[in-house]
Amino acid sequence: MSSSQGVSTDPMQATGMISVDQALEFMLARARPLEETESVPVSEALGRVLAHAEISPMDVPGYASSSMDGYAVRAGDAAVDASVSLRVAQRIAAGEIGVALLAGEAARIFTGAPLPEGADAVVIQEDCERRGDQVCFRGPVSAGENVRPRGNDIQAASEVLAAGARLRPQELGLAASVGLARLDVVRRLRVAIFSSGDELVQPGEPLAAGAIYNSNRYTLRGLLSALGCQIIDLGSVEDTLAATQAALLEAAAQSDVVVTSGGMSVGDEDHVKQAVERVGQLEMWRVAVKPGKPLAYGRINTADFIGLPGNPVSTLVTFCLFVRPFLLRRQGVPHVLGNGLAVPAAFPWPRPSRRREYLRARLEPGANGIAVSIYPKQGSDVLTSTVWADGLVEIREGTTVEPGDPVPYYSFAELLF
Repeated sequence: MSSSQGVSTDPMQATGMISVDQALEFMLARARPLEETESVPVSEALGRVLAHAEISPMDVPGYASSSMDGYAVRAGDAAVDASVSLRVAQRIAAGEIGVALLAGEAARIFTGAPLPEGADAVVIQEDCERRGDQVCFRGPVSAGENVRPRGNDIQAASEVLAAGARLRPQELGLAASVGLARLDVVRRLRVAIFSSGDELVQPGEPLAAGAIYNSNRYTLRGLLSALGCQIIDLGSVEDTLAATQAALLEAAAQSDVVVTSGGMSVGDEDHVKQAVERVGQLEMWRVAVKPGKPLAYGRINTADFIGLPGNPVSTLVTFCLFVRPFLLRRQGVPHVLGNGLAVPAAFPWPRPSRRREYLRARLEPGANGIAVSIYPKQGSDVLTSTVWADGLVEIREGTTVEPGDPVPYYSFAELLF
């Protein structure tokens, strides 16, 4: 799913389609990173994008500490291969500070506790025998044994979080470990959505003959929420050119990006494409991808426009392939393309296509290890395939597949978040 190099700067063609790689490159080149930032508590920064690099103000740990429960000693007291007996002079738990350790002394110490001055090694308790106020063990002991040196994890003035990082739980923990209470993050990207189609009915309403429930609205809301976007939901728009133009202008006035589903084909009732051309600029349309050919990109005033196909599977797949990386790049994330894993196919694919295909698939145990299977129905209307699947298999243009052939597999765990 990597973007190719050296493609035309104007992929619009009077006829035909552009490739997946061309579409990705074209859209990412137009993804203008947001400049506005805000400061939020670390506890509220999950999923946000870091605005600038964070530098540690301290060493972590800020002192040499024990990595095991045992006894802190001076390595010089047990440097030879012989039995050693030292007087236990003190007890140090995590969070406590001991006194200087003298020659011939040991300190009972616990994991994470600071080493007392003079100690430079820890003998684990399993190798020790306690006899009253004496601890006995066999040498030799080397300096640094079972000790975490100061700055073992993080050194003061080092970069701990890079600009553009999407903050996961582990990044929040790392920020907290160096004492950062707040983080500067990119403001939330405002994304307006609406669906086009008089046949669309909201869940909970009566379903008339010929009508369908609007699943795309809820798919898009979930996808955008997972990316930390601020959602402006305009619902369903009447299937007229005037209503579509008005909705596009309203959406663009409130948002950074407008995302629609449906109405991008060339039928008499497909008004979105024509409306965008009237109120803005349509810069890209029709991509050689299956599902999802009628994918579009353009601009309406200062807002980006992305038109997704109306079929529910096409909406999900094209969002994963094109919209997700575009929105992440707009939020300042530098690395936005997925990394496919080569997995043996557990299926044949004998029909080469002029379009790059993305099949709903999941990993399953095979005779020789993990293999990838595909859902038996791959139609763009079969939304159940996306629930059954845990990822997508990529079949490149003009390619056939035999069972056992390696195929690129992209996990939904990576594509959806």
